[in-house]
Amino acid sequence: MASIKDVAAEAGVSVATVSRALNGHPSVSPAARARVLAAVETLGYRPNAVARSLRTDQTRTLGLVISDVMNPYFTELARSVEEEARALGYSVIIGNADERPDLQDHHVTTLLDRRIDGLLVSPTDGGSPRMLDAARAGTPMVFVDRWIPGVDVPVVRSDGRNAVRDLVAHLHGLGHRRLAIIAGPAATTTGRERVDAFREALAAYGLPLPDACIGQGDFQAGSGRRVTEGFLDLPEPPEVVFAADNLMALGALDAVRARGLRVPEDIGLAAFDDIPWFVHTDPPVTAIAQPTRELGRAAVRALVERIAGRAGESVTLPARLVVRRSCGEPDGPAPHQSPSPVRRSTP
Repeated sequence: MASIKDVAAEAGVSVATVSRALNGHPSVSPAARARVLAAVETLGYRPNAVARSLRTDQTRTLGLVISDVMNPYFTELARSVEEEARALGYSVIIGNADERPDLQDHHVTTLLDRRIDGLLVSPTDGGSPRMLDAARAGTPMVFVDRWIPGVDVPVVRSDGRNAVRDLVAHLHGLGHRRLAIIAGPAATTTGRERVDAFREALAAYGLPLPDACIGQGDFQAGSGRRVTEGFLDLPEPPEVVFAADNLMALGALDAVRARGLRVPEDIGLAAFDDIPWFVHTDPPVTAIAQPTRELGRAAVRALVERIAGRAGESVTLPARLVVRRSCGEPDGPAPHQSPSPVRRSTP
């Protein structure tokens, strides 16, 4: 491999001039810069990234710690992050926490040891000690999808409350009244938020959400299967199960089919987090779609702002309801045109 000395000899300039030319220093004349660039092209010279990072105190590398690489939502998020980072001149190193705080800490420590410029994290249950220490120490960081209240870090996420209200309006319009939810871990912000949004949307129609109709899952397919089996054993099973994550929805579908039941004829199914597979299931699954690609791009831009020493803005983007056939065909008011919710007057 050609060295910077080889480039200097080929261009007829000093090593210092080559370095300044490659870094855009204004003291280098246009003619000298042209000779340096021609020599670089002729010799196929590539700057040493490690040496450059020691000189500039930047590695042009970002770290991304996601909750579960097997979840199609996070896979798509990681792809979007990598694309946007590459467009801005950064590389990305990805760590999969597998929903484990200890593994999240391992990845955070490893990434910081590699001198990354900034860190994107989708926190596991309430975060983890090493990650919290890094945030409080001023490491450029952005939370994406999930966040930790009280930690001064920009958050890039979607807001699914309106989409959940649209879902409940759709189900109400189809005549469904007994609705149940497979919740995510209560220690995660997304786990709590989706249950709260579902309960509020039901209350607007005067519908209860009994404890028996809230099943505790963990954002994995196995928990969706287990919780749905419990719902099906109730004296009055729910008419629709809403899974607060796509993998739990697939587990719920497995449980329904294992009982010899059909969706939506025997029980309806809806999910938070739309994925490409839902179009190909039988029937296609009604789902709340997050703007995943936009979230990834916005998270990278916010992190680059933090790296540059600026505040970096939190971003909240709306999710949307995608109606398919898994909750039944409309036999009454069309979706989003159901009877008006119960409105309670304030004193």
